[in-house]
Amino acid sequence: MKTLIAILAIATASAEPTRLKELVSIEGVRDNQLMGYGIVVGLNNTGDKQLTLFSYQTLANMLKRMGITVDPAQMQVRDMAAVMVSATLPPFAQPGTRIDAIASAIGDAKSLQGGVLLLTPLKAADGQTYAAAQGPVVTGAFVAGRGGTTSTVNHPTVGRTPEGAIVERAPPSVIPGAHFKLQLRQADFITAARIAEVLNKHYPAKEPVARAESPAVIAVDVPLSFASHSVEFIADLEGLSVEPDVRAKIVINERTGTIVAGKDVHIAPVSIMHGALTVEIHTRLDVSQPAPLSEGKTTVTPEVDVKVKEEKAKNIILDKGATIEDLVRALQAIGSTPRDVIAILENLRAAGALDAEIEVI
Repeated sequence: MKTLIAILAIATASAEPTRLKELVSIEGVRDNQLMGYGIVVGLNNTGDKQLTLFSYQTLANMLKRMGITVDPAQMQVRDMAAVMVSATLPPFAQPGTRIDAIASAIGDAKSLQGGVLLLTPLKAADGQTYAAAQGPVVTGAFVAGRGGTTSTVNHPTVGRTPEGAIVERAPPSVIPGAHFKLQLRQADFITAARIAEVLNKHYPAKEPVARAESPAVIAVDVPLSFASHSVEFIADLEGLSVEPDVRAKIVINERTGTIVAGKDVHIAPVSIMHGALTVEIHTRLDVSQPAPLSEGKTTVTPEVDVKVKEEKAKNIILDKGATIEDLVRALQAIGSTPRDVIAILENLRAAGALDAEIEVI
């Protein structure tokens, strides 16, 4: 029977104070996605086959730029693979900064183990080149064996080039000035109002320095005392503590039997009765064999057995103020399975006895 796992965060009456740095980000200060097309060479006969035309055309074009003319149709190189290279360019990255790059096979290569990524320009959505990647590819996987007997560990067709990309151009990052905006990572009216209140109390001024424009955006004016050094102001601001508001929500993963519940998830007074009905049907095939030299024919006769087993319903009574933790503990005590708990939670929500959002993943 699958073990029931319940992760509950209901003990405290309110959420623990959290640094503002964990709740918000500065508007305009963001990562940028980069992508490029390249080839990985030096593979041990695990690269693309000749049917992958674009990889051979890429190699032929590269050799042509080096003064070597080769017909792609005559090439039978199994030690190279065409890959898509991706990277994340952090904000304020300066030319010369090294970042990681990920190479993913796009042909029919079996493994990128031991390969080397050749110089690959990495472009952003605006079409400009911001970095160039080159270096050994680390997969953390391998493929062993040959013919019909092989063994694969992890994922050998995706690899990482640690610090293999060098930034060539700084990204278009926004430098905070006298006015900037904070973006909540999870939009919430209560949390936005609390953040504005904490900022106004910590930085007293004639006019409020912060105001919540929406549940996701807070406008901030740099105080006069920090007018000439806004970076220090943001550093001080990120260290402030705020109590974020947590929604009453239950997340269920039926595949693993995991239930995650937020705080303040209470259940109205209710009585739960849950039973199980099991129906088993077994079919056995009997073969009727005629006597030798007779004119009879061999026939197959199915015999069907039906068994019905119904367990007694188990009753649980929850008093006023009961929480999900109380319910899960009571269900565990009577031997309920994860599927039983999930079914009961969904029925409680349908009956209006559970004031929380249920998300099944």
